[in-house]
Amino acid sequence: MTRVHDMGGRFGDGPISPEAEDAPVFAEDWHARALAVTLASGFLGQWNIDVSRHSREKLSPKDYTRFSYYEKWISGLADLLVDKGVLTLDDLRDGGDDGLHPLAEKKLKAEAVPAALAKGGPADRPSNVVAWYSAGQEVVTTRLAANRLVDGGHTRLPIYASGAKGRILRLHGMHVLPDSNAHGLGEAPEPIYAVAIRASELWASPENPDDEVVLDLWQSYLEPA
Repeated sequence: MTRVHDMGGRFGDGPISPEAEDAPVFAEDWHARALAVTLASGFLGQWNIDVSRHSREKLSPKDYTRFSYYEKWISGLADLLVDKGVLTLDDLRDGGDDGLHPLAEKKLKAEAVPAALAKGGPADRPSNVVAWYSAGQEVVTTRLAANRLVDGGHTRLPIYASGAKGRILRLHGMHVLPDSNAHGLGEAPEPIYAVAIRASELWASPENPDDEVVLDLWQSYLEPA
């Protein structure tokens, strides 16, 4: 299926206008609040980062194309909070009651934020899956950039790189598979590789055909060349 969020390499969306080097981190005050509430909600333990990403990808095409970056974030969060039963639509509309929420004890306290952000959310895991490829080996990405476990599900293989030939630069180790983790099917860790793909493999008329794009790709996205 065509995924509205998968815009890499797509034509017709107009020029990219980089922000000035001295631009503020957040253009609007509410952008910082949107980021903060999204991160804090993640610490409630009701979903993982892949579920969170997929919630934004599932916004309607009409909304996705007209929403700004942080509008996407806060809209995806609102959907998640309702889908997971953390809040109801009435809570979002009216603010809910003044009672203590059952998940209140899991809240991220202000003094714990720096350490939590510094720690991040490592996705490397032990796994018995055998690494099939080694540095220098040529591979081809799967022709269909789609989740093979869930129809229309989350995947980290971009459409513009599907069916492209590249070479393995290195094995990063074993990492959580987003295609599984986003849908409650388990972390299913497998090998992830840095794969170099020539520009001529990705675009019909690249300005510099020998330039390379390096993508981190899971083993299930790759086939022998």
